[in-house]
Amino acid sequence: MNIFLWGVLPYIALISVIGGTIWRYRYDKFGWTTRSSELYESRLLRFGSPLFHYGILAVIAGHAIGLVIPQSWTDAVGITETMYHWVAAVGGIIAAAATLLGVGILIYRRRTTGPVFMATTRNDKLMYAVLVAALVAGSYITLVGMIDPHGEGVNYRETVSPWFRSVFYFQPDISSMEAAPLRFHIHVVIGMVMFMLVPFTRLVHIFTAPIHYLFRPYIVYRSKDTRPAPGNAPSRRGWAPIGVKDRD
Repeated sequence: MNIFLWGVLPYIALISVIGGTIWRYRYDKFGWTTRSSELYESRLLRFGSPLFHYGILAVIAGHAIGLVIPQSWTDAVGITETMYHWVAAVGGIIAAAATLLGVGILIYRRRTTGPVFMATTRNDKLMYAVLVAALVAGSYITLVGMIDPHGEGVNYRETVSPWFRSVFYFQPDISSMEAAPLRFHIHVVIGMVMFMLVPFTRLVHIFTAPIHYLFRPYIVYRSKDTRPAPGNAPSRRGWAPIGVKDRD
């Protein structure tokens, strides 16, 4: 079972993400969308969407730092384990709380707004369930670490992180992941299932974030020259009310 979970399932997840995304792009370009429902309801969306999106970006950034950057690197620049632990724990619990609150608002909105609920697919419901499960499991791990910062298995950079990096070397370090506590096993498995679902749900839009907006040139707007040509009277705007003179 350990060989399958930590040596085979990660590659199934990668194949699903890469292959599923290519398939979705080739055969379902028109379905590659978040299926915006702002037209039906915007009050709850105005609060829930920013909380969820900014929160999940912070969660992803925290996971990337913790899993990709080895502990030896942070030790080399003078960041102690205690300092790293508390910064990661406090930042992680804030990001998780914002994300959970945001997704809670979005689920409530989707369930109580008739047209939005009617547009909800089975894939959407499964996606919400797995996403919330991953967030709850991750929050539980963070809370356990805050309550007992020196407890056994709290330092995931000695177990989960080496295994995660080894997957991309195509030499999965199964023993490191075996040594991690059960709560990490549950969180990682849920996370892999979530990533396998990404290409087949509305979460696929994460691969088309408008990052190019940050690098596109400025759009120059020029006002239309409304001065009349010599010898001609100024023309009235088509939408000006009858009997009202134009104002410069």
